[in-house]
Amino acid sequence: MQIATITHRPGLSTLVATIRDRADWSGGPRRTALSVADLLRAQPPTVELLSAAEREGDATGFARYTLHCEERFSVVAVVWQPGQQTMIHDHIAWCAFVVMQGVEYETLYRDHGDYLTVIGQVANQVGDASGFAPPGDIHHVHNTGDVTAISLHVYGADLSDERSSVRRDYDLPVRPGRS
Repeated sequence: MQIATITHRPGLSTLVATIRDRADWSGGPRRTALSVADLLRAQPPTVELLSAAEREGDATGFARYTLHCEERFSVVAVVWQPGQQTMIHDHIAWCAFVVMQGVEYETLYRDHGDYLTVIGQVANQVGDASGFAPPGDIHHVHNTGDVTAISLHVYGADLSDERSSVRRDYDLPVRPGRS
């Protein structure tokens, strides 16, 4: 996985100011994540936040570009070539994201201690935005399409000293969900 810290991007300062000034910071992590997702949906950023080379991604694994970090949140672009995917994982903080290019297929899970069950699946298209917060944020993301997918993630933590927002990878059996 490739990591790069970028300090200046056209449109990034407006995005950061919008999140800073208009997000709902008063209602707890889940409410904040949903509020930021609403902001991303209302004014979705474009792939021009990344250079042409960054938009190509990395053949060895999905690429992460940390665009901004401050005490309350970090902004990270993720570039997925076709077939690239994450492990099943959860996060250290709330997250909101928006898809800027391609399709990201997401599977959501519930942890039963010694196994996981699938509780939902969604194909996130360009402009789709969502938010979530721990606990209950266990998921797997996969680019099942034939074009590079690009998404922008806002995490409720300062990731300037972190390699990732992932708290834990899950290597548990997955059983069918219960009806």
